[in-house]
Amino acid sequence: MQSVVAELLSLLAEVAPRLARISAFIAAGVFAANVAVAFGLVRYVAGLSGRLTRPANLPNEVGTAILTTAASTTAGYATLAEYRESGLLDDRATLVAVVINTFFGFVQHVFTYYVPVMIPILGTEVGVVYVSARAGIALAITVTGVLLGGLFLSERNVDRAALADVEAGGPEDDDRGSRERVRDAATKSWATLRRIVPRLAVVYVVVIGLVTNYDVDSLTRIAEPITGVLGLPGEAVPVIAVYTLDTTAGAVTIAGAEPGTFTTRTAVATLLIGGILSFAVSTFRRSIPFQYGIWGAEFGTKVIAVNTALKLCFISLTVALLLAPVW
Repeated sequence: MQSVVAELLSLLAEVAPRLARISAFIAAGVFAANVAVAFGLVRYVAGLSGRLTRPANLPNEVGTAILTTAASTTAGYATLAEYRESGLLDDRATLVAVVINTFFGFVQHVFTYYVPVMIPILGTEVGVVYVSARAGIALAITVTGVLLGGLFLSERNVDRAALADVEAGGPEDDDRGSRERVRDAATKSWATLRRIVPRLAVVYVVVIGLVTNYDVDSLTRIAEPITGVLGLPGEAVPVIAVYTLDTTAGAVTIAGAEPGTFTTRTAVATLLIGGILSFAVSTFRRSIPFQYGIWGAEFGTKVIAVNTALKLCFISLTVALLLAPVW
């Protein structure tokens, strides 16, 4: 019994400094990100939206929904839903607008999750490449939406007369004072930390405990035929499995691997493959309730199908580029 307690204390002593350092980075990053969002930093990025909607044959007013998405995904989708229900956009035009929305929806997560959470966990090099890859995927989907709009939309898909019936507000309607914005940012940051840090602690203890007490190579050797096809180490399998269920835990798992196990390219490819498999989980956990709530079951299913197909396509292409033997 004493040996078990001593081993546990030794494990906690090894985990505590790393967890404390990452938690400090996350706390500072999440708070700064929430303050930036509260004061409208994302609006400057979303200001590009008008330049995207015009080549896609969509009215400039759709840019309001895209701008809103950069600050609040729910509000942005709700604005698009109002445009559709009012008759401003038909189903085809709405789907194109949803696709164009992708990058601007990602922008919010860059500030509130990827930069303050994922980069500290993964380390600067792997973290920056991973976030850049995800940003590139989102941007490619948005550009695809612009091209599809230019090819397949016309005035027949937009009823500008319906604008008179639309009352859609954006983040510029926020009338909170500076002190209230900072206070709200602190509240959101604390909620994020309460959710993430305990989970990080548990995952760190489990991962480091496994690495310390078990032969990880022997546990993952049976996966070598599968991972070998893609040029990934056998250790990629448990990372992908964990990432499928929880992205933060997956990042912690790969960060806890022995040095030299993953290169930057194979680490990022492993996380992206985990992202492909996690769609099945996230679709039932988040996408279906959210999209059905916004659009209803019939059109919500179309939105989920289009979003999933494009993400699978561009993530697969990115993985292929990362693992191309010409590098």
